[in-house]
Amino acid sequence: MTGTTRPASWSSRLFFWWADHPLAQIAVFIVMSTLATIGFTNPSLITDWIPERLEQTDQSNASTRSGRDRNRRNMDYPDGGRVPENVQPFQVGGGQCILVATIGPSSDADFFSGPNLRALRRVAEGLQEMPQIDDVMWLDSVPSFNLFGLSGTLLPSDNASQRQLDEARSRVLENPLAVGQLISGDGRTVLMHLGIDWFFVTSDDAVTTEIRQRAESIASQVPGASLRFQLTGPVPLHLMMANNHVTDSTKYQLIGYSIMLLSAVILFRGFSAVVIVAVAPAVGVLWTTGMLHYLDLQDNPFNDIIVPVLVSLVGLTDSVHLMVEIRQQRASGLEVNEAARRGVSRVGMACLLTSTTTAIGFLSLLGAHHEIVRDFGMCCVVGVAMTFISVLTVIPLGCRSPLGRRLHVGLGKSLVDGQLRRIGPLVDWVLRRDRAVARVAIAVTLALALISLQLQPDEKRYSGLSESGEAAQALRHLDRALGGLEFSTVDVRWYGDSDDGELLDVLGEVDTLLAGEPLIGNPLGLGQLLAALPGEGDAKERMTLLELLPPSLKRAFYVPERRFASVQFRVQDLGIAAYNDTFQRIEKGLESIADRHPDFELILEGHAVWRWSNIYQIVTDLATSLGTASVVIWLVLTIVYRSVRIGLISIIPNLFPLAATAAMLVFSGQHLEMVTVCVFTICVGIAVDDTIHFLTRYQEEMKQGGEHEDVIRRAFTGVGSALLMTTIVLVAGLASAIAGDSRDARIFGIMGCLTLATALFADVLLLPAMLSRYAKSRRR
Repeated sequence: MTGTTRPASWSSRLFFWWADHPLAQIAVFIVMSTLATIGFTNPSLITDWIPERLEQTDQSNASTRSGRDRNRRNMDYPDGGRVPENVQPFQVGGGQCILVATIGPSSDADFFSGPNLRALRRVAEGLQEMPQIDDVMWLDSVPSFNLFGLSGTLLPSDNASQRQLDEARSRVLENPLAVGQLISGDGRTVLMHLGIDWFFVTSDDAVTTEIRQRAESIASQVPGASLRFQLTGPVPLHLMMANNHVTDSTKYQLIGYSIMLLSAVILFRGFSAVVIVAVAPAVGVLWTTGMLHYLDLQDNPFNDIIVPVLVSLVGLTDSVHLMVEIRQQRASGLEVNEAARRGVSRVGMACLLTSTTTAIGFLSLLGAHHEIVRDFGMCCVVGVAMTFISVLTVIPLGCRSPLGRRLHVGLGKSLVDGQLRRIGPLVDWVLRRDRAVARVAIAVTLALALISLQLQPDEKRYSGLSESGEAAQALRHLDRALGGLEFSTVDVRWYGDSDDGELLDVLGEVDTLLAGEPLIGNPLGLGQLLAALPGEGDAKERMTLLELLPPSLKRAFYVPERRFASVQFRVQDLGIAAYNDTFQRIEKGLESIADRHPDFELILEGHAVWRWSNIYQIVTDLATSLGTASVVIWLVLTIVYRSVRIGLISIIPNLFPLAATAAMLVFSGQHLEMVTVCVFTICVGIAVDDTIHFLTRYQEEMKQGGEHEDVIRRAFTGVGSALLMTTIVLVAGLASAIAGDSRDARIFGIMGCLTLATALFADVLLLPAMLSRYAKSRRR
């Protein structure tokens, strides 16, 4: 222990005490690592003592609510709303896997040619023989509209003449159950919906590549056939997203961490310092992921990439600031233990403040409407807390370890030191023109913030897919050829004694409404089925023809026992923002129809509709949390620095990078998606961290006295190296995602790099100008 006089402030005394007690640090490290290990292996050892009564109460309440909802649904319909058990309604979709067959680009024919039709039929027969395929539904499965009960299919036999093939083309392309549903309007794309028998599925390939390869093998044996096959649908898309999620998260994290580590080695010019800096956030990530198991939050979709990246970035920022301070103290001639002591004392409070403001900001997510957002906020709070503990535990211990003996290696030779000397004159120029720079900073920030308000929420269901993947390419092809893979519906219910004629009138108005929307693909319902039948007459007379159809077709879109009918339509994966006006017009039109027919209730349903009505709330929750976090951060900084002036000054450097990145999204035609808001959430923490470190050093230098401009220069010199290092390392790491094949990964990388770069610009140039112009009253 040296004879250095301890500072009087409680924070300095606290962090000096912590730095002087390595046994306490070792104890914390062991306890936290043990808890994290138990969380990974068997968290029930800790959580079993939690009373089960609350869970049982929740389950009981859920069961009661479910029963009430079920009774409420059934009380409106005769016979409890049951559909006759011996009738299976025909569906033109719903396959777990969808084989997309297209004509090769070198062929001018369509599927109504002898070789192509023969190959297609043999493919269907061959797929049906595969043990994992339960059923195959395609054009040959469509029930006939034969009113005389005669059996038959849409497609002719394999040896049909060209005249018969031409007649079949006309018949198929006029059939509402076929065109736009199972075959494209140009006759060059055909879908086969495959049901899966999961008992025989032993690998992912069994429901992906094996099916496509079997189809290709069969088609290649038919002379003259020119077919190509791709597999998509719920199962292949889910597997692709899951595999991409695992492989991409691992790949990009490894690439990103490797680049950050290599950049840190080059910048620090000292291996020991880099190892200590890198281990601290890595331990924070491990502790975080282990602790999340106790809260049962490990399955949140953000946790595999977003939370680890957030934790590692926040931890790396604080680690670099702390290590740079320790090395500067070492350069002043202090022994490594004393340098670590001084470093923890000087930077520890700033690390605590950055962790507190970041955690409070994420706590605002707990008030969100959706569970996934609330859980994400809790995960981030846990991660920030674990990172703070790991940084202040690992780095002092690392300095006391054998690695600390070579902590001075590379000191003064860093590439950043040379760049810092180059930036120094620019800072002097800013200080000489502080009034103009400050005013421009405020004006530009406000202008960018106003532009960013034009961002609209959006979400693509499969935006995270690798665009080079088979399932994704087939999905995009279906968007173009058939109007999309996903279905939504207009559900029609009626009460009282409404007759069939009025029902058909209502369905006709719904059809007219949907037909007027260009983004709605191929509406299909009772009206289209009746329109395809021969004969004329009013609505009530045509409803009688329905009884002549096969039972599976009668109940495809019409269940009289439940007083229910529906019209389905296709939705492309263009993003919910593209359908905002469309869905709004449809809902308004449905309300108008219901007003004209009081006994009818019309509801727009489907996953796309749910995302349209809920994704706005999810994204809005995230965006609101950012605003709340900004206000909280200003309040915390105002209280901690005991200055409203300093709190107001901090707004510009914190808001500028977010506003600049958001404006870039507006100019590039992008929308406010969950991935973009998550990037904002991550980067605002990094930007605030650098601002807090600068302001903390500024206040310390103010206590030393001197001209105000000299105080700012000393503050910049003290933290400038750390600011440059963290930005260069983090930008290098995030840039690895730009080369990714996934759209979300590219957006993540581009936005992350832009936000961090503009945050450095704001802290190095705008913040000194703001302090010079508006903090002069604090001059001593």
